[in-house]
Amino acid sequence: MTTATTVKTEYEAIIGLETHCQLSTNTKIFSNSSTAFGADPNTNIDPVCMGLPGVLPVLNEKVLEYAVKAGLALNCQIARYSKFDRKQYFYPDLPKNYQISQYDLPIAEHGWLEIELVDAEGNPIRKRIGITRLHMEEDAGKLVHAGSDRLSGSSYSLVDYNRAGVPLVEIVSEPDLRSGLEAAEYAEELRRIVRYLGVSDGNMQEGSLRCDVNISVRPVGRKKFGTKVEIKNMNSFSAIQRAIDYEIERQIAAIEAGASIIQETRLWEEGAQRTSSMRVKEGSSDYRYFPEPDLAPIEVTDAELEKWRSELPELPAQKRHHYESELGLSAYDARVLTEDRSIAEYFETAIASGANPKAAANWITPDIAAHLNKQKLSITEIGLTPTNLADIITRIETGKISNAQAKEKLPDLLTGISPEKAFAGQELITDPSVLEPIVDEVIAANPKELEKYRNGNTNLKGFFVGQVLKKTGKRADPKLTNELVEKKLNA
Repeated sequence: MTTATTVKTEYEAIIGLETHCQLSTNTKIFSNSSTAFGADPNTNIDPVCMGLPGVLPVLNEKVLEYAVKAGLALNCQIARYSKFDRKQYFYPDLPKNYQISQYDLPIAEHGWLEIELVDAEGNPIRKRIGITRLHMEEDAGKLVHAGSDRLSGSSYSLVDYNRAGVPLVEIVSEPDLRSGLEAAEYAEELRRIVRYLGVSDGNMQEGSLRCDVNISVRPVGRKKFGTKVEIKNMNSFSAIQRAIDYEIERQIAAIEAGASIIQETRLWEEGAQRTSSMRVKEGSSDYRYFPEPDLAPIEVTDAELEKWRSELPELPAQKRHHYESELGLSAYDARVLTEDRSIAEYFETAIASGANPKAAANWITPDIAAHLNKQKLSITEIGLTPTNLADIITRIETGKISNAQAKEKLPDLLTGISPEKAFAGQELITDPSVLEPIVDEVIAANPKELEKYRNGNTNLKGFFVGQVLKKTGKRADPKLTNELVEKKLNA
């Protein structure tokens, strides 16, 4: 008798991100109102961003520069000719009842960025994620619902137009992502890039970086995409990962149960750790795009393009490759050091001042980083300069001080005290003729421990070493002390 074996279907997720990134200009995209975050409601407004009759928008030239630089950093093709379009839709936070955006001729297309994950053995796994397009547009205002976090269930709504007209770039990825982890890393890498460029602060809590996820699942091997679901309301990278992982499982469970996935927009509920339906999409929206009649087309000249390209810094992925292949750092160290441009520059200055790269990384990643996190400081705000860090590392490597001495003095060094002052009179004792009598004295003063050691408790060697270090105020050279103690104990 034979029995049929049920083959479990394997699924894969198809994920793409649409990311809105607020540009760090002082004024709005088409007017001179401030873009400062946290102002009283409806104070950073003007006739242009409110769409009052008789006013004309004027493009902020810094917006074009920042958009082109972002496109170049994402390996995009920059359009020498592009234009703005009107995107028609009606919502209370959109005062003009249309948004000025870009449709068929965006400023940048066909790019990619590289994400890097680390496997269980610490090896880097790199993957290129395609960028479909990057375009400029203005932001809408913000609705605040009373009694609920969304329109449904609220008793009334208030609108703040301060954000209306704030400059954005929208970056649309190809559907090349396959997991919540990859999507979160893509969003993080995108934030690293715009921060390195200085075109955005990438602050998700303030709405400077907002990601919408499009996700579907399909059986492995099938070419046709499944039904796409959009997820909104994610305010952290971990939320992006958790929302996607939840939605993958939800869609697979629904398909396995014989249900259909419907095209809809869902919200991520942080408290409940689940997605919930917001609205059903029956078809694509008709925004009735047409060229913006009040703005001239945009032409990027060769001179402008080359100038902006020459101003690009070395980007995070390039630094990671350099740190791993040329400096011999682990993928983990390279990732931590390149997370923030100021930390990478601090590290590189320390190396240029003579520090061993691995030693500098070992000081910055656990010790200095812990201080920065605790005190909520940037690395540019501490008193320990990269040159002084290099000095400390050199003192350790040449045997002038021990690593333990340096760690003990770190709080003082971080306030700006120079290594010369911090370690005055603290040089290590490296002369065996000076250390030998001290070792003899310590052994003679601890006969019981000596007897236990010689009866097989060799762990007590550490006790004798510790006593010598204590007696010398930690100035005894640790390596030499270990050698002398072991020699005397085994004599």
